[in-house]
Amino acid sequence: MLDTRISRQWDDDIVPQLVDYVRIPAKSPNFDSDWKRHGQIEAAVAQAHTWAARQGIKGMKLEIVRLEGRTPVLYFDVPGSGNDTVVFYGHLDKQPEMTGWRAGLGPWTPVIEQGRLYGRGGADDGYAVFAALSAIAALDAEGIKRPRCVGLIETCEESGSPDLPFYLDALAPRMGHVSLVVALDSGAGNYDQLWVTTSLRGLVNGTLRVEILDEGVHSGDAGGVVPSSFRIARQLLDRIDDSRTGAVRSSVFSCEIPAERMAQAKQAATILGDSMWKRFPWSCCDDKRSLFSEPVTKDPVELILNRTWRAALAVTGADGLPPIESAGNVQRPYTSLKLSMRLPPLVDGATACNEMTKLLEDAPPYNARVSFECHGSTGWNAPSFAPWMGQALDRASQEVFGKPAAYMGEGGTIPFMSMLGEKFPDAQILVTGVLGPKSNAHGPNEFIDIGYAKRVCSATARIVAAMSDAATGLPTK
Repeated sequence: MLDTRISRQWDDDIVPQLVDYVRIPAKSPNFDSDWKRHGQIEAAVAQAHTWAARQGIKGMKLEIVRLEGRTPVLYFDVPGSGNDTVVFYGHLDKQPEMTGWRAGLGPWTPVIEQGRLYGRGGADDGYAVFAALSAIAALDAEGIKRPRCVGLIETCEESGSPDLPFYLDALAPRMGHVSLVVALDSGAGNYDQLWVTTSLRGLVNGTLRVEILDEGVHSGDAGGVVPSSFRIARQLLDRIDDSRTGAVRSSVFSCEIPAERMAQAKQAATILGDSMWKRFPWSCCDDKRSLFSEPVTKDPVELILNRTWRAALAVTGADGLPPIESAGNVQRPYTSLKLSMRLPPLVDGATACNEMTKLLEDAPPYNARVSFECHGSTGWNAPSFAPWMGQALDRASQEVFGKPAAYMGEGGTIPFMSMLGEKFPDAQILVTGVLGPKSNAHGPNEFIDIGYAKRVCSATARIVAAMSDAATGLPTK
C-alpha cells in the first residue's frame, strides 16, 4: 500500500538522513559570505545526491549542476508516461543559528521528541528532495502510473534565490512540457489536513546605515549637541511604517486583495479561529503579570490578510550597538539595521526596493550620512486550479487525513514561484509544506512534524498520479 510504503521509508531511511542533514550548518550565502570555502552547502548537496543515487529509481538521471560563481543545484530527471512533466522544487540552504533555543536543543543539534525532529532546516526545506523521491519511488513500486518527474533543488533560497534565474534559464529547456509544479516549501494552518498555499508575499531585504560621527564620543560631552544615530534611524523608519500600529504608509507597498483570496481567508479563519494568534510563543506570566502579550488584532480574518496580503516591516538585525555588558557612556558613531519588508503578492519587488531606498535616503535628518542597500523579490498569486487539480487536492486530503484540503496564502517568500510561473504560464502549481503551528522556521526550536510530513508526502504522490489520469481521461487509481 502506498501510505505504508512511504511511512516505512521515512522511518527506516529518511528520518536518519534528516538527522544528518540538520547537523550540517549549510547557511545561505547571505549569512556566510565564504560559503564556498567553508564547504557546508557542498556537504548538504553531496548528502542528498548520495542518498538519491542509491534509491534505485528506474531510469533516473541525477546530477549536481554548477554554473560559474554560483551556488550549486541538485537536478534529477525520472522518465514517466505521457508527454507532461512534473517539476519538484526544494532547497538545501538554511537560515542562520538564531538565539533562544531551549536547553538541549540547537540549530545543528538534531533531537527527536514526541514525533518531531528539532533543528535548523528539516522542515524548511531539507525534507523536500527526500519526500519528492519517496513519492516517486512509492508510486513506481505500487505500479501506479505517473508522469515524468524532474527535480530542481537549489541552495540559495534563503538569500532570495539570486542564482535561480540563471539555473532556470539553463535547465528549463530540458524539462519539456511542464504541466505541474510541486513546491514543498510552505506552511500549514494545522496538522489535520492538506494545506494548499494560494499566494506568497514578496520581500525587500536590505541594510540601513546611519552615520553621524567618525568615532564614538563621551555621551556627557555630546549629548544634546550630536543627534543620536539611533534616533535618526527611528525617524527614517517612521517614513516606512507607523510605529504605533505597524501600518505601512506608502501606497507603493499595497495592492487590492482579490475577491477569491478574501473568500479563502474567511474559510481558513473558520477552520483556525484563535489558533491564528495563539500558536506563537507569546511572552507571559512572569512575577509581575499573568496575561499573554497580545496580537495586533484577534480577528482571525484580519490576521490572515495581514500576514498574506499586506506589507509588514521588521528589523531583524543591528550593528553598531555593543553588548550591554560592554556598553560605556559613549555616543555611538553609527547605527546599522537589517530590514525585512514583506510585500503583498502583487507588488513588484524591484519597485518596492526603489521606493524604500528613496524614502530612507532622501533628505536625511541632520544631514546624516544614510545609505540603504537592498534586494527585492516579487511575490506570487496562484493561477486558478483546473477542475482535475481541485478534485485531486480534496481527494488526496480526504484519503490521507480524512478531511478536505484547505486553502490559504502564506506570508513567506519563494522567489522561484514567480519565476517559474513566468517560465511555464500554463502549468498547475501546487505549493504546500509542513511548517505548521509552532514549527518556527528561521527561529529557535524549529522542528518538522514527522507524522505530518509522511502524510504530505503521501498526498503529493496521489496528486502526481492524478495528473497522469487527467491527461488520459482514466479514473484515479
